[in-house]
Amino acid sequence: MSRKIAIQGFEGSFHQSAARYFFGKQVEVVCCGSFRELIKKAANKDETDGAIMAIENSIAGSILPNYTLLQNSNLKITGEIYLHIKQNLLVNPGIRLEDIKEVHSHPMALQQCLDFLDKYNWKLVETEDTALSAKQVHQHKSKHIAAIAGKLAAELFQLEMIAPNIQTQKNNYTRFLVLEREEEASEVIEANKASVNFNTDHSKGSLAKVLTKIADAGINLSKLQSFPIPGSDWLYSFHADMEFDHVQQFHKLVKNIIPLTNHFKVYGIYKKGVTK
Repeated sequence: MSRKIAIQGFEGSFHQSAARYFFGKQVEVVCCGSFRELIKKAANKDETDGAIMAIENSIAGSILPNYTLLQNSNLKITGEIYLHIKQNLLVNPGIRLEDIKEVHSHPMALQQCLDFLDKYNWKLVETEDTALSAKQVHQHKSKHIAAIAGKLAAELFQLEMIAPNIQTQKNNYTRFLVLEREEEASEVIEANKASVNFNTDHSKGSLAKVLTKIADAGINLSKLQSFPIPGSDWLYSFHADMEFDHVQQFHKLVKNIIPLTNHFKVYGIYKKGVTK
């Protein structure tokens, strides 16, 4: 039985590619117009079995609002995947470069491909989604419009990749989190990574004490992100990603640092993601 997974964006998006890599090609995706909608649908057992949500990009950095959405949800992180973002120029079969007059895509995708696009005198049209742009090129049987989108969009909408991998920065990855409802999330076998949120009393050296405990435990702090605490006077909470050899290391660390914090929440204990 295939899983039903909420994604942000349209069919053929990079979110769907990430879902396929993690759950298999038979996964059924529930497309959402926003990350807020994604969280709501992931929390509803009548609509989905969970979600795949982008959380950071190797070039653009963290998607900060998504951390807040995660913090306010009852969802647990049960996995992650690092997807290599490859942008392609897509056209209907038989269309040549010299036939193109316009290129449609999301503003970020257009920005990522400017070195390639600047070689041509094409009109660049910003749209709400890369995959939606590809779908519209297919539906309208456009002879003079190309789209920039991923390989999956080309496959789903029967478009040709007339120019593959046109992004300027070739080493571009997006990290996606796999989210499940807390009451349904089972223990991940051979887990070696955890995501947590905590805050301290903000006295001098309080954060340093927590970080020292992490280092002394032989655990790698792969990410530390600060967030203002709403309604406070310049107080911050911290999101931390930790990597370890065995889960007992992490559990022992938690016992040692909870006394040093005012708040401590585990978002998930899972296996470190692979790069696709």
